[in-house]
Amino acid sequence: MKAVVFRDPETRVRVVDVDLAAPKAGEVRVRIAAAGVCHSDLHVKRGEWNAPAPMVMGHEGSGVVTELGEGVTSLAVGDHVVLSWVPPCGECRYCLQGHEARCQKVATVVAPRGVLFDGTSRLSSGGESLHHYLAVSSFAEEVVVPASGAIKVRDDAPLDVIAVVGCAVATGVGAVLNTAAVEPGATVAVIGCGGVGLNVVQGAKLAGAERIIAIDVVPDKTRMALQFGATDRIDASEVAGSGRDAVERLFELVPDGVDYAFDAIGRTSTTEQAIRMLGLGGAAVIVGLPPTGARASFEPLVLAEADQRILGSNYGSVRPSIDIPALVDRYMDGQLKLDPLISGRRPLGEAAEAFDDLEAGGVLRTLLIP
Repeated sequence: MKAVVFRDPETRVRVVDVDLAAPKAGEVRVRIAAAGVCHSDLHVKRGEWNAPAPMVMGHEGSGVVTELGEGVTSLAVGDHVVLSWVPPCGECRYCLQGHEARCQKVATVVAPRGVLFDGTSRLSSGGESLHHYLAVSSFAEEVVVPASGAIKVRDDAPLDVIAVVGCAVATGVGAVLNTAAVEPGATVAVIGCGGVGLNVVQGAKLAGAERIIAIDVVPDKTRMALQFGATDRIDASEVAGSGRDAVERLFELVPDGVDYAFDAIGRTSTTEQAIRMLGLGGAAVIVGLPPTGARASFEPLVLAEADQRILGSNYGSVRPSIDIPALVDRYMDGQLKLDPLISGRRPLGEAAEAFDDLEAGGVLRTLLIP
């Protein structure tokens, strides 16, 4: 098959011929319909994370099951699925407690080593073993994944749209509904209105937030956020040009600070801004992921005296088998906007150009279509 392989940050990603082994026990083969290009992929491409290489890239996608490994009874050939980059092992204490996004086996074996649950890869090229990315590797014509990472969804949902549910939507909406559990009537600030940030915005709308303030340096993105449910917008570049920052502008809109501030970018500066935006009892939720080793600072005394919290949100704290089908249903029922998130579609062979688009900052999600 064809797949996009990453070797090192200095080498442009390439589409090459890759051999895909048959699924082993507990695994399935999926023919990819669409795969989204995410900022997490960009972190890998830039060398900002410690990712094993060479690697077949991609962690957001959708497709159709074509083959079952031994013992798989939860899926059937022909099922439409959305891929989850946390395939719960179902055995560790976090999975057994219902916190599947914290799966210990994924965190300690699958993700850092670039393998599947048995510690080996199904991918190779010219006799060289290739690593999986987050047990997905969706920038390919086909994938072999753990059955728990292929989430069955309704057949009438368009596969070339719902691919984004596997990361952007689950991460953003889940951060609001699961990690933060935002209450009706709350005030919410969202820093960064890209693919994940816009889903934080529409998650806050679903939660019944009273004020949703969208913040970005790109005015078009904050204007789009209004379509997703934002009530106010802050053009951070314009504010900076006047000698102020987005925090000062926010306090003009909400003098007491916000109940929840979501950092959907993950820079040191935006994390610190999110903390500074909080009112009494507020929570800063870190959704965007920074480069390895980044450090942010805050004043502990202020945090304690104001009864505030800092929350990390991995994958929107989702339970994939429950939350992903529910999010697809909400899209089909008109409660979630997905189509405007998709900036364009490119063939798999234009993966490098899709990364160029993302680095230029003008797109939300580009889908690669094998």
